[in-house]
Amino acid sequence: MQFTPEDHAYMARAIELAKKGRYTTTPNPNVGCVLVKNDEIVGEGFHVKAGQGHAEVNAILMAGEKTKGATAYVTLEPCSHFGRTPPCAEGLKKAGVIKVISAMVDPNPKVSGKGLAILNDAGIETAFGLMEQQAVALNIGFLTRMKTAKPFVTCKLASSLDGRTALNNGQSKWITGPQARQDVQNLRAQSCAILTGADTVIVDNAKMNVRYKSLMETEFADLHITENELRQPIRIVIDSQNRLTPDLAFFAIPSPIIILTTKLEKSLQWPHFVNHMLVPECNGKVDLSIALTMLASHNINNLFLEAGHTLAGKFAELNLIDQYIFYIAPKLMGDCNKGLVNLPECTNMSQVTKLTFSDVVMMGEDLRITAFSNKEAG
Repeated sequence: MQFTPEDHAYMARAIELAKKGRYTTTPNPNVGCVLVKNDEIVGEGFHVKAGQGHAEVNAILMAGEKTKGATAYVTLEPCSHFGRTPPCAEGLKKAGVIKVISAMVDPNPKVSGKGLAILNDAGIETAFGLMEQQAVALNIGFLTRMKTAKPFVTCKLASSLDGRTALNNGQSKWITGPQARQDVQNLRAQSCAILTGADTVIVDNAKMNVRYKSLMETEFADLHITENELRQPIRIVIDSQNRLTPDLAFFAIPSPIIILTTKLEKSLQWPHFVNHMLVPECNGKVDLSIALTMLASHNINNLFLEAGHTLAGKFAELNLIDQYIFYIAPKLMGDCNKGLVNLPECTNMSQVTKLTFSDVVMMGEDLRITAFSNKEAG
């Protein structure tokens, strides 16, 4: 089907609406919907939270009787199954829409194409593929989990211009400036879960939560989400040798925590929000690939990796990272032994890890570089 400039404009609006749910919809995808009748937007909506109305339902509620005879622009194929809410394909059919354009089909192989089939069987014209690339980027974590049974892993790294993350005495606060640190809070808040290692929790006394005050200095403030409404990502710690204890600052914040370990330690009394997940070992440590598959089975779409150079290096070595975000400060820290990632020595250029830059922006005085890994090469 040939899409018109007007089609692009309405779908672009639907994508902007979908983005409003990026802090709250997990584990569901971000979806936006626009209803158009006689060249006028008569209804629009987005999915806010799992268990609440989907984008199509919210748009129909806004449009009311004007839905009849309208065209729906949806960023994802309308769902066809009964879950916590009724199927949106049936809702659009009953509301009387005459045409549905979706940016992409549902990536879930169990339901892919079935929503469009319901609409087609009812005599409703359908099309898909409009602004598909933007729609894919909007839900890259959900799509990755559906396709690979693993989360989309983003590794955040911060360093000086000469690639150092801390002085030899351990001092590392602060390498980057406040804008970069606020951006990290924003990325944490959009993630299903944050993963780190036991060393970071013990040595750095890290909490790894989303700090509302810092978040309000970002685009998050435009959504008017209160501190009580803020969704804290699941915090995950890899602790192969059971070195963590409940008295650490990490466990003082009552939000869901998962400890990944190779053996269960039952002698300690943990808070009710802490769960242990037993993972098969690989060379005496948690098998990271299996761990990711297990986390995906718990509906984790986007995993934000914030760890030291050893754990980050192991993820990189095993080619388990999908996206890197580097924060580079305009500082030279000299001969420090704390590098970005700990990787095995390469003896040939064909062995090096190759990345593809996708975005470079200024964050105050710092640079933020986004790069994608070449997983096909791994």
